[in-house]
Amino acid sequence: MKKNISNLFSLAATAVVVVCLIACGKGNFKVEGQITEANDSVLYLENMALDGPQKVDSTKLSADGSFAFSTDAPEGAPEFYRLRIADQIINFSVDSVETISVSASYPTMASHYDIKGNEDCAVIKQLAIMQQQLQAKAQQIVDDPNLSANGVRDSVMHVIEAYKDNVRNQFIYRDPRRASSYFALFQGIVVGNSYVMVFNPRNDVEDVKPFSAVATSWDLYYPNSLRGQNLHNIAIEAMKTKRIVDASNRGLMVDADKVSEATVVDIVLPDNKGVTRRLTDLKGKVVLLDFHIFAAEGSAARILALRELYNKYHDRGLEIYQVSLDDDDHFWKTQTAALPWISVRDMNGASSAYLYQAQGLPIDYIINRANEAVMGPRQIKNLESDIAKYL
Repeated sequence: MKKNISNLFSLAATAVVVVCLIACGKGNFKVEGQITEANDSVLYLENMALDGPQKVDSTKLSADGSFAFSTDAPEGAPEFYRLRIADQIINFSVDSVETISVSASYPTMASHYDIKGNEDCAVIKQLAIMQQQLQAKAQQIVDDPNLSANGVRDSVMHVIEAYKDNVRNQFIYRDPRRASSYFALFQGIVVGNSYVMVFNPRNDVEDVKPFSAVATSWDLYYPNSLRGQNLHNIAIEAMKTKRIVDASNRGLMVDADKVSEATVVDIVLPDNKGVTRRLTDLKGKVVLLDFHIFAAEGSAARILALRELYNKYHDRGLEIYQVSLDDDDHFWKTQTAALPWISVRDMNGASSAYLYQAQGLPIDYIINRANEAVMGPRQIKNLESDIAKYL
């Protein structure tokens, strides 16, 4: 080995430029452009499927390097593709049936390219360049003759943790439904002879949260997508492993088949009595997750409407988990003292709201009895009737 996070509520393997296609219907997307200094080289268009790269098309480049591909647009959810010559890669960006334009020069196309398409193109390119910089830092550490093996490991982990913190807060949590956020989850670098995932929920339980954040957003915006389900499976399996390891460390035996985990992004905050309340502890109930500011105009009328809803359906299994984003702790406690449901306050600048893309307050999400976020602000048309169908 030695050798070898904008507006408060705005939620907004070396280089790869990923192309996200959010298709509204059947059709083709096009990828065209020019890669110079690559005469007679074979350029591949590949789909980055869940089980690895799949060839879609290829062409031998002429002296001027021009190319054009056209293929079926995926339906229902973003999909990922890449252009490749040998080990030089550009995974690029599509929006429905648009045309994506790419220009580069071989053999430096992986790090020097221009791409025009949807807004994710620029974000993913930024992430790809950041990944290259992380790789360079890690290699510099590995090559440092003054560091022991343990020193190399600790130093590499330090730069990876700093990178993760930046990517979580400035990219993933700002807008977890974007293809660029999904892309960020699967970045990695080579350390010595090993490929190291930047986010690895199987090794670090804290990495479950960004996976769950993206999965929950995909549930709401791209229902039943295979990629969303895959994210949930990764997060759930990681949590199962952690619970089994924790139990083993305490001398207990746990049947893996009996360990389950919620598929909703958990929120863990103290309530107005100082008791820690977990959103996932409400599994088995239908939950209205409500983000609210009590100091905002219209708060009193909304609370009255929620009281009527709660009184009508609580006996049938409805619970309200209300997250206050008020600045004044005393004011919040005063306003919520007599409320019958769970009232918590996020003191970290609406960090929980970032995870749920709460854009403009108040805003609601409906979570079913299996702890799955089944309806968000875009899907909810009539709050009472939408809740009632899950009770």
